[in-house]
Amino acid sequence: MSSQTTATMADTPHQYDELPAWLTLLLAAGCGLIVANLYYAQPLIGLISEGTGISLRLAGWIVTLTQIGYGLGLLFIVPLGDVMENRKLVVRCLMVAALGLLAAGLSSSAAPFLAAMALVGVSSVAAQVLVPYGASMVGEAARGRTVGNIMSGLLLGIMLARPVSSFTASHLGWHAIFLGSAVLIAALAALLSRTMPERQPPHAHRYVELLASMKALMREQPVLQVRALCHAGVFAAFSLFWSTVPLLLASPAFGFTQSGIALFALVGVAGAIAAPITGRLADRGHARVGSLVAMALVTLSFTFTWPATQGSAITLVLLGLAAIVLDMGVSANLVLSQREIYALAPHARGRLNSLFMATFFLGGALGSACGVYVYAQGGWHGVVAMGSGLGLAALAVFLAGARRMARG
Repeated sequence: MSSQTTATMADTPHQYDELPAWLTLLLAAGCGLIVANLYYAQPLIGLISEGTGISLRLAGWIVTLTQIGYGLGLLFIVPLGDVMENRKLVVRCLMVAALGLLAAGLSSSAAPFLAAMALVGVSSVAAQVLVPYGASMVGEAARGRTVGNIMSGLLLGIMLARPVSSFTASHLGWHAIFLGSAVLIAALAALLSRTMPERQPPHAHRYVELLASMKALMREQPVLQVRALCHAGVFAAFSLFWSTVPLLLASPAFGFTQSGIALFALVGVAGAIAAPITGRLADRGHARVGSLVAMALVTLSFTFTWPATQGSAITLVLLGLAAIVLDMGVSANLVLSQREIYALAPHARGRLNSLFMATFFLGGALGSACGVYVYAQGGWHGVVAMGSGLGLAALAVFLAGARRMARG
């Protein structure tokens, strides 16, 4: 490890011993509203493809392109949180996101819609400025709890986005969800600009130097390498499941309407309860065991949905149970990983978060892109095989990298 990196290991000054309840709620709700924009389109792929002329064969790119934009924002915008006043950065991103959502809601053809969603993806990284912001505002003893509480809001945003968009589309059409979100994000930008405490990072770097330092951070931090790769596999499984289960539920086996699919998606919200609980466990030193359990849950969640193609009440219950267990495993592993990564180099939390999130969102984008294709070629059994394989791969990487992380 270089002397420069070692010099940053001391914790940064913090403003609170424990984050005030009002600020925790504000950051959690803000993260949820922002990140939901990445998932509104997921259960509406069929409707959007019909409304914009995108072929079903390419419909998976409606979600994938948004996630690719998010990944680019993670790499090139989130690192600015280490040098730029955080409130100003968040508010500017939200203004761009509101414009992108407005454009998406007004689109009626493929090219403008996809371009708008890519812009929404890039600017929605404001959520990933808020999470390390919250972690930097408190001391080490409260960091896991703080991250867990904020992430519970972010995860609720991810999980509620699907049912909210389905219900909205079934009553008002798919354009309404993007137009409504544009209004909410603009209002959030105004609220944060007035209430969010300022945070000016203690060190100033030129932007090119900032980006160049990320290569060294990834090379020198085995915990970051292993955690990012593992969560990429876990998140790919998550995206795979939620991109394909609406197609299964809408098939003749179940015959669900858009509203029925929305009700099913609400089941997965129960998995968000894992985030604050996991944060407290991480503060007590149980991150390694917790991660093993979380990745095992992701793997198992797919295996007991094998008979789902029968379309019976029992298989529907199994699908619902799988959704809860999967979301719990993904939520827990995310909080545990972020808690460990934020402790590596406090002065570089924005860049560490950028590298971690960009890596696993690439996994999520691949899961979404492959999901529709795998379902079309191999049916639900193909999805089960791929999802279980991704969970097992994450477990294998974590176990293989355990010694390196202990040394790092």
